[in-house]
Parts: sequence; structure tokens; C-alpha cells
Amino acid sequence: MPSTTKTFRHDDALLPTLLATGYALSGYLVGGYWMLIDGWYFNLPGVLWFAHSMVIAAYLIHEAAHQSVFRKKQANRWYGELLLWITGSSYSDFNDIVHKHNRHHSDRADIVSFDFRPILEKHPFFLKTLQILEWAYIPALEILMHTLVIILPFVKTNRRQRRLRVLSVLVVRLALFAWLASISIHFLWLYALAYLLFLTVMRFMDVHQHTYEVYETLDSPRGPEARLRDRDFEEHNTYSNLLSVKYPWINLLVLNFCYHNVHHHQQLQPWYRLPKLHKQMYGDDEQQVLTFRHLIKSFHKYRIPRILNGDPIDLPVKHDEGESFIGVDGVSFLTAH
Repeated sequence: MPSTTKTFRHDDALLPTLLATGYALSGYLVGGYWMLIDGWYFNLPGVLWFAHSMVIAAYLIHEAAHQSVFRKKQANRWYGELLLWITGSSYSDFNDIVHKHNRHHSDRADIVSFDFRPILEKHPFFLKTLQILEWAYIPALEILMHTLVIILPFVKTNRRQRRLRVLSVLVVRLALFAWLASISIHFLWLYALAYLLFLTVMRFMDVHQHTYEVYETLDSPRGPEARLRDRDFEEHNTYSNLLSVKYPWINLLVLNFCYHNVHHHQQLQPWYRLPKLHKQMYGDDEQQVLTFRHLIKSFHKYRIPRILNGDPIDLPVKHDEGESFIGVDGVSFLTAH
């Protein structure tokens, strides 16, 4: 089909893209509708499907940020902008997300406009509040990171061009929530629950994928120190945090985002090719592979220390399969700051 090959980046992309996008949209609409209906037998599956639709939408945004969905840059942008509304991250501009994520790959580091850790250490009451919430499994730090996307344009002069977007999105979303609450007031807390589940899944996938340093250079040109981190450094400080090695289809729950080493090695390859490419590249070599049953222990054990943690590079996380790997918070590609 000539029209398809001209539209999509890859000639086998039509069906996978339709399936993934259709799942995200239907989960958002149908799951949201079920959250409006009285009765837990609708609300429970509604919350779960709604949350998972946001997860899939987020990883499709990641695909679009790499220009691996459509051939044209503008098509990837509009696709990403649509999906940002589904994830509740529409306060961020898609181009800002692309810029931040490209710097993550090119600099081989976690690039931010500021590091919140020293700031939190200077405000013990605020830090203690975050620690209590994180102890209760509320992803408070992730909520803070998403809130800062709204706040920073009114604080940092180099973000002031985003003020109109933030205010416009805020007005639209508040109007939508008011309308939905008028239909069913319990939709509000069900949405909040779904969003917390979404943030928890996204965080779990992020915190153990790298032993990278954090640099406050997002608002600056790429520095000379980035050239010191070569491809070998990238490979040995990147981990594939698979949900399942034995049953690869389970990794589709996060759109194969967990095949992280092969993604870093071949960034234009689409999500549906990653398991096969991983097998071709690494075979039975699991030196850079960490699995769910080990990482869930670390995720639980270090949920409070992780707030202030910054991993040292070349951390030997494989000595206990990642169970003492603390990981790093606040590095989501959805929070473009």
C-alpha cells in the first residue's frame, strides 16, 4: 500500500499502530464512561482500563518523540499532542518533551532544568510530608514533578512562552471535570485513583532503567562533559527491566518499553520489533537484564530513600539482580522540565 508506506515510518506499522492507539482511545473513553456509572462492577474495571490506557498512550508519546510512528515530523507532533491529553500531561508542549528526551539520549544522562534534591534537603517539613506520602505508596514526588510543569512557566523567565498554553489547558480541563462531576461526583476520586495507578506504573518502569547522573543542563547547550560518555558507557549504565523473560507478551503491558538497552541502541525501531531485536542482539546474555520479581522488592524497600537518591555511575546492580538497586525518581519523559 503506497499511501501507508508514505505515511508511517515503517512499512509494517499500520496494524500495530491502529491496535495500540485504538486500545488507548477506547480505554480512555469506555473506561471513563464506566467510571461515571454507579456500581463497583463497572467502576473497578473502568479505573483499571482507564489507567492502563494512559500507560499505553504515554509510551506511544515516547514513540512519537523518537519520530518512529510517522515519517513526517509534524504528524508525530500532532499524534503526540493528542495523546498528551489522554495522559493528563497536556500542560507540556510535545516539542519540549522531544527536546528533553533527545538530550537524555545524546548526553547519556538524566537532563533536567533543576535538581530538586538539594532543594528538598533545605525544606525538612516539605521533605517529611513527601516521605509520609511515599511511605503510603502515594507517588507524591511524581505528582510534584507534574505540578511543576504548570508552575514553572510563571516562575522561570525562559518558560514564560508556555504560560498561555498552561492557562488554556487548565481552563479546559477544569471545565471538563466540572461537567463530569455534575454527572457523577464520584468520577473525581475514581479519576484520581486511576491517575495514581498510572503514575505508579510509569515510575516503576523509569526508576531502574539507568545508573545515569543527573545534570541541570536542560536549559543550556550540550556541554563538553557529555562527549565523555560513549556508547560503551551507555550500554553498561542502561538496564532492560523486563516484566517477564519467559513470557514476552506480558511486556506488551508497557508497550515493550522495558526492552531498554535495544531501544537505546536502535532508537528508531518501533515498540513491536524490540523483543525480536533484543533476542538477536543479546541472545541468552542477561548481564543488563533485571526482572520484575527482583525489582518489585527494591521498589518497595527503597520507596522513601529514593526521593533523595542519585545513583552513582557503573553501580554493580547485577550482584543481587537489582534488589539493592535504589533507582532514581523524577526523571519521567512526560515532565518536560
